[in-house]
Amino acid sequence: MRTGEPLPAVGEVLAALATGLWFWDTATEAVSVDAEAARLLGLPAKAATLTEAQTRARLHPVDWNEIAGIVGLAVAEGTLAEVRVRVMDEHGRVIRVVRSRSKPSYDPERHAFQLIGTLQEVTEPTPGSPAGRSAVTGDWRRSREAFLLDAGRALAEARSTAEVLRVAAGLSMPGFSPDGLAVFEVAGDRLSIIGLHGYQPGDEDPFSPMALEADYPAAEVIRTGRAVYLSSPGDYKNRYPAMWQLIEHLGRESWAYLPLTVAGRTMGAWMASFAYPVAFTPDERSVLTTIARMLAQALSRAGVAESERALTDGLQRSMLPTLGPRIPGMNVAARYVPTGGGLQVGGDWYDMIPLPGSTAGGGRIALVIGDVQGHDVRAAGLMGQLRIALRAYASEGHRPDAVLSRASRFLHGMTYGSPEDASDLRFATCLYIEADPVTGTLDIARAGHPDPAIRMADGTVLARPTAGGLPLGIDPDADYPTTRITLEPGETMLICTDGLIETGGHDLDTGWQRIRTILEEHEGDLEELADALVQGVHGPSSHHTTGPLADRREDDIAVLLLSRPAAEGSENAPAGVIPARTVRRTMMSVAQAEPERVAVARQQLRELLHDWTSLDQIDSAVLLLSEMLTNVLVHTDADALLLAEVRDEVDGRRIRIEVTDTSDDLPHKRRPGELASSGRGLVLIELLADTWGVDPRGEGKSIWFELHEPEPKDAEGYGTGGYEPEGAGDSAGPGDPGDSGGAP
Repeated sequence: MRTGEPLPAVGEVLAALATGLWFWDTATEAVSVDAEAARLLGLPAKAATLTEAQTRARLHPVDWNEIAGIVGLAVAEGTLAEVRVRVMDEHGRVIRVVRSRSKPSYDPERHAFQLIGTLQEVTEPTPGSPAGRSAVTGDWRRSREAFLLDAGRALAEARSTAEVLRVAAGLSMPGFSPDGLAVFEVAGDRLSIIGLHGYQPGDEDPFSPMALEADYPAAEVIRTGRAVYLSSPGDYKNRYPAMWQLIEHLGRESWAYLPLTVAGRTMGAWMASFAYPVAFTPDERSVLTTIARMLAQALSRAGVAESERALTDGLQRSMLPTLGPRIPGMNVAARYVPTGGGLQVGGDWYDMIPLPGSTAGGGRIALVIGDVQGHDVRAAGLMGQLRIALRAYASEGHRPDAVLSRASRFLHGMTYGSPEDASDLRFATCLYIEADPVTGTLDIARAGHPDPAIRMADGTVLARPTAGGLPLGIDPDADYPTTRITLEPGETMLICTDGLIETGGHDLDTGWQRIRTILEEHEGDLEELADALVQGVHGPSSHHTTGPLADRREDDIAVLLLSRPAAEGSENAPAGVIPARTVRRTMMSVAQAEPERVAVARQQLRELLHDWTSLDQIDSAVLLLSEMLTNVLVHTDADALLLAEVRDEVDGRRIRIEVTDTSDDLPHKRRPGELASSGRGLVLIELLADTWGVDPRGEGKSIWFELHEPEPKDAEGYGTGGYEPEGAGDSAGPGDPGDSGGAP
């Protein structure tokens, strides 16, 4: 070209450089391309106007989805939008990779973007070349996508701010990895650093808390919500001369400051610094921007989770009491493990309440355990209110039945009397025990809660059936009868919520067998037994009341243990081990209106004789007990009181079973015919018992029998002690009693 001749047209120049020209208006959804751009898109080499759908069909779907984000970023930063895209043929195969460089603008009246740019074919870098090394694996796009997937997964799994910062510090970006990272947060009008990586001790001084109005890149990013890229020390010095004097000695060459934005709010800033010059191309800015978005989301999630944990800890500490001072004559231990998922406070609770007249040094106490329906915040709130109400009623001096009746009316009014709560009705189970540490008597009232269990001094475990009523809150006029039992020296009582029994896929029967095994086999003090019960259900990761919360629970668990130390001099048991006793005992009443409790009494007796050597004698004892209780219910108007004891005697163990009633009519033996339906009670006792008798008791009487446990057999089947335990007893009761008096 000679001097003075006119310059060629722009299109001719671009065509000579194998560069196409295109224009895109998002308002009309039209893309205009010249002949070269059409060729690069796999179309006939002539100018054309395409729809967005036609253009999208020529590009890889992943690349098309990236274009909108890159355009928005370029408009926000006032820079060029540069993106690599893969061009596809009609069969979905990649035919070439092109680079698009465009200058976008935004029309606020039409709410649309307008872009004019170029398309140029690019060759992927050769492995081993500088370009190839910068792309890490030789395929820059695949390595970037894999990196972002891995980074997103790691940040999503981080559960605390510290974990998020550790993940961010370990990110290795494809082709350009920062060697220094800092995360800033906003607290009021101050900017402070919460995470720093890649710097020596003392290097954090320039990042000390500062005002948001400071002339510092991170502060500007938070004020404006726009990223700041500084490609060289000269850029930093020119834009922030005061701050440059503080960081010059740190030896960095390039810096990127990006906003951490969640839901339109800038919550902080992220700095990535490099020990080598970085140009911050659009591709590199896209990676940094994506990481900043993921980091902001991860920090936001971690902050919410930490706030929930702090709230959980506060609720747990405020709602669950300490057990208070030691009770002379009794020991108490408790554990609480909340369910996992969401807020880790549910509806289970326990409490220990000094009753009127009690002092720190002794006196009656009330033990309470309960479970409000549900595992949510409402259940926790109702639990707190119900616990306060129960404590108030108990402190007024009411008996156990009155305490539960008042609590039921209170909860019914809370859940049924409030219109806004009508769609979320709740009830609660509860077990209330008034204990006398001096005598060991326990007065128990139960509202739909599991029965207590007793671990006797020799390790025998019995479920202790108690009378009960409906769960609290269902019927405001419900009655709650009281059952009195005695906790003997050396015995331990367990009360718990159903979470301890049923967690792990168990029902009440199989779950109880698991708990019973733990109680029977454990040797240790009360605190160790409490830990063993919780760990036996959930494993060693479980924690008790004052410790950290367990990660996942199927149901809340509350456990309360009450023990009465053994009398001094009983078997000289090792320290911390519940000493063996010579007596195991169970007692229960069978009312006229509760004939079904005869079956409960039979089961109690079998559990009491769980280690008895003769199965025939167990069957005999159960049969005779059933006869004695049934005769009281059939032939008198009185209730029956059962007392069963297993004693260690010099010549072996004995079981003594005694049934007492308030009728003065004494039984007498009858001789029923073959077809008679009754009258065989005393005949059976005389045949099967070793000894038996009837004792008048002022008002009423008691009939009793004893069985002697047989000695172990030797190899030839003979007993080692010389007597025959299976023979019928020859002793008879006094007089000639008959069945009409209320016993067999």
